[in-house]
Amino acid sequence: MSDDRIEDSSTLKNRLTCCDLCPRQCRVDRVNGELGYCRTDGGFALASMCAHRGEEPVISGSHGICNIFFPHCNMQCIFCQNYQISDRLSRNNYRTDLDEILAQIEAILDSGARGVGFVSPSHFVVQMKTIIDSLIARNRREVFVYNSNGYDREEVIRALERDIDVYLPDLKYMDNRLAAEYSDTPDYVQYATAAVKEMFRQKSAEIVVDGDGYIQSGLVIRHLILPGHVQNSKKVLRFIAEELSNDVYISLMSQYYPTERVAGHPVLGRCLRPEEYDEVIDEFETLGFHRGFVQELSSSHHYRPDFLKDHPFED
Repeated sequence: MSDDRIEDSSTLKNRLTCCDLCPRQCRVDRVNGELGYCRTDGGFALASMCAHRGEEPVISGSHGICNIFFPHCNMQCIFCQNYQISDRLSRNNYRTDLDEILAQIEAILDSGARGVGFVSPSHFVVQMKTIIDSLIARNRREVFVYNSNGYDREEVIRALERDIDVYLPDLKYMDNRLAAEYSDTPDYVQYATAAVKEMFRQKSAEIVVDGDGYIQSGLVIRHLILPGHVQNSKKVLRFIAEELSNDVYISLMSQYYPTERVAGHPVLGRCLRPEEYDEVIDEFETLGFHRGFVQELSSSHHYRPDFLKDHPFED
């Protein structure tokens, strides 16, 4: 696009008529019902909305964050723990309208949740920005969190600079072969690294927290360690240290477990081994990282969402 800064929701909406929001750049007319890779049109579709208390402590704390889960992810990871909603052919989503979405968000915020998180928003940037603008118009200037898989376009991230307070991207791969095999994204590395660099340009390595310890602004980079792929994880950490900063907040996740879709996979069909996790932690420390969050290895037994429930993270 000629202007990297998206000025308002009406301008942004025009991009849905020839959609190039995410790296797929399908250029279909989603406003008139054409479906690209993500199989979603130009309307509001949600997979779930809840007060989520399982994010990093500075994000969800004890009160939780109002997380909005969008369906039909623009990556199709064969091991995805949210596959019930992320699969682009999944029917576990519902159509709604803006007023209903705003009412649900405000109810969750009024119950004590801090901030609004948009999960898998890369292909729903138009709808996300409409929600943000509408909340602000209602005098609800919350902390807005962009929680993505990292498969984003740099120019779209640049255009969101005035809208997003906290970036919470995954950086999954530093190996396009793995990205192609496991996530159908053979160009993941170039797009994700460019997007994360832009997030870093906007927020730097510092985070701002309020008096209660909740994040107000900043960047936290997540990385899920996959069994059998320690070297990929170490390359991800080296990229961050060498291309960004070892002052960046990192969230190292050990919560991987094989869903039913990869239960028999020769590599991904098991949980992470202690020695694999220790090797990545050692690399984290060797590279001088000193800020962030490290999960207990046992977390793989606890983070098992069920999006067929009203609240996918609670019984």
